[in-house]
Amino acid sequence: MTVIDQAPVNPLFAEDPDGIAGTTLADVGRLFPIKQKRTYLNNASIGALSLPVVAAVERFLGNCRDNGRNDYPRWCSHADEVIKARIGQLIGARHSEIAFVKNTTEGLVNVANGLAWREGDNVVLPDIEYPSNVYCWMKLATRGVNIRWVKNRGGRILVDDIREAMDARTRLVSLSSVQFSNGFRQDLEATATLCREKGVLLNLDAIQWVGALEMDVERYGIDFMSFGGHKWMLAPVGTGIFYCRDAVLDQLEPTSVGYHTVDRGEAHMDYVLDYRPGAGRFEEALVNFPGIWGLDAAVRMQLALTPRAIEAHILSLTARAAEGLRAKGYEIHSPFGEGERSGNLSFSHPAFAPEELDKRLGGAGVDLAQRGGRLRISPSYYNDADEIDRLVDVLP
Repeated sequence: MTVIDQAPVNPLFAEDPDGIAGTTLADVGRLFPIKQKRTYLNNASIGALSLPVVAAVERFLGNCRDNGRNDYPRWCSHADEVIKARIGQLIGARHSEIAFVKNTTEGLVNVANGLAWREGDNVVLPDIEYPSNVYCWMKLATRGVNIRWVKNRGGRILVDDIREAMDARTRLVSLSSVQFSNGFRQDLEATATLCREKGVLLNLDAIQWVGALEMDVERYGIDFMSFGGHKWMLAPVGTGIFYCRDAVLDQLEPTSVGYHTVDRGEAHMDYVLDYRPGAGRFEEALVNFPGIWGLDAAVRMQLALTPRAIEAHILSLTARAAEGLRAKGYEIHSPFGEGERSGNLSFSHPAFAPEELDKRLGGAGVDLAQRGGRLRISPSYYNDADEIDRLVDVLP
């Protein structure tokens, strides 16, 4: 028998170099060193990194250290075809509808500055949005674009109120799929149906949704969506995704163009500004490859655990926390109606200032956030019931 030598597989492009595929919710905690040091319940701010995510970043840096630019063409093809395909599987999109960005804001700005606005147009916006989904629309005032604000009702954004805010000049509804301050989960199906009926585009800030809750952009009918990797995705800071539905791609002009906006390969002096097909045209130059390799490891972890199981686990943790907190006299401010819950849980106590409670918890190794004069926890899939119980036990 003749033995044919095969070239060794480059670990940078291996399918599952860290054995993520076999990970379960029961054993995933061992991959997060922070659990040995802290009870970390602040993943809606900056998520903790797992060992496989850190290893993926280090693998890319090692490849660049040892090979310089030699694998550069394969970096690009692997990111565009393999990594984007996995991200598409996670959110229900085609890989051609995905662009890499630095953060959620960059994706939102792509939409705000890329649409062909006309003076007198308006955008519908809730009044409790994170600043990233406010300032880019406020800046459009110089182009004669107005904001029609939707007033929240006890932290909820009702679809009927969005309908009421629309008029004949409404071009876009832009909102957070989950509100950062209280965790209210938007009824995306009803919101998207309304937008289709009115011929209005729908844009999502989904950083508080993707990674914690199951997402399917095709089923919901989302036009544009942006989310950073550093929160619920548990991926490196400086990574993010911009989704643009193929059917509306040509309505959006790239606001920043460079040599990656076009597809000229090595023909650097072939100056023809014809955009790449698909959302890749919004990547004007080199993307954050080390971070993207880390993001890919985080995506592979999500797919191994499954978004549905992750969502159920996270909701079980916030339900357990709410029960324990109420028993100790705390008020829950997050909406708890059918379909309203998310991974964020907001609470307070009438006898204790949030700053006082935050300091007490931090001293005991329990991390959360203060938002809107209240405390907010955001447990992820690596957190467990014992950590929720510790939170409740430490609180007065």
